Amino acid sequence: MALSSESASAVATAPEASAPILDVSNIEVIYDHVILVLKGVSLAVPEGGIVALLGANGAGKTTTLKAISNLLRAERGEVTKGSIRFDGERVEAMSPNALVTRGCIQVMEGRHCFGHLTIEENLLTGAYTRSEGWGAIRADLEMVYSYFPRLKERRSSMAGYTSGGEQQMCAIGRALMSRPKMVLLDEPSMGLAPQLVEEIFEIVKSLNRNEGVSILLAEQNTNIALRYATYGYILESGRIVMDGDAKALRENEDVKEFYLGVGGEGRRSFRNVKHYKRRKRWLS
Repeated sequence: MALSSESASAVATAPEASAPILDVSNIEVIYDHVILVLKGVSLAVPEGGIVALLGANGAGKTTTLKAISNLLRAERGEVTKGSIRFDGERVEAMSPNALVTRGCIQVMEGRHCFGHLTIEENLLTGAYTRSEGWGAIRADLEMVYSYFPRLKERRSSMAGYTSGGEQQMCAIGRALMSRPKMVLLDEPSMGLAPQLVEEIFEIVKSLNRNEGVSILLAEQNTNIALRYATYGYILESGRIVMDGDAKALRENEDVKEFYLGVGGEGRRSFRNVKHYKRRKRWLS
């Protein structure tokens, strides 16, 4: 039985606004040869678009991003079924290094700055795959500083002694130094004050608009993600259970109840519903 008339099918439908720069088709991910984590996940990101990948903690968002960026192998995970195409080419067999060179890079959950390096040294590590001279890299460093003026102020500070917001800006800036066509952003709002979250999302929006960088955004903060994305997919227990235009998802009663904590008329907020009852209804 379908979740509701507004829900999409379990097999995700790609946005149709433009040709996808990323096309993930029916992938399955297994860890340690036995643990099935993703089951038939399909999604697409149009060139120049911002797409949100939503879901609770443990739904499979990070695993999906790592499957795309080929970082699964470091954690004994592998894509066992399906295909991943970036910029028209299948990339499952590529090394993470080669994928960065092709223009797809992931900003990891938790920021992962090099604490013993300065902010500027961290940013410069993002250019390690590039072959241009110092002049081009220096120009891009100034471009990053133009989006993140706070980083320019802290350029000589050890990254490990900067705030969480500054480290998140540094992680995004470091990714930009690789001159990507697409950035995979994993939980950029995690652990940050609401004001900082708003600031970072505004910068991400500007980067998308001004630099043409496509964004796949994995977020638990459904409210802010759907404000900035144009399309969204919702993961539950390793499966896509709903997808659609961001505005439609914001107005969907099930999304309001389960992810925004707003119960519609005659509905109770998810906070007052037992977890097993929510799951039974969501996945039925």
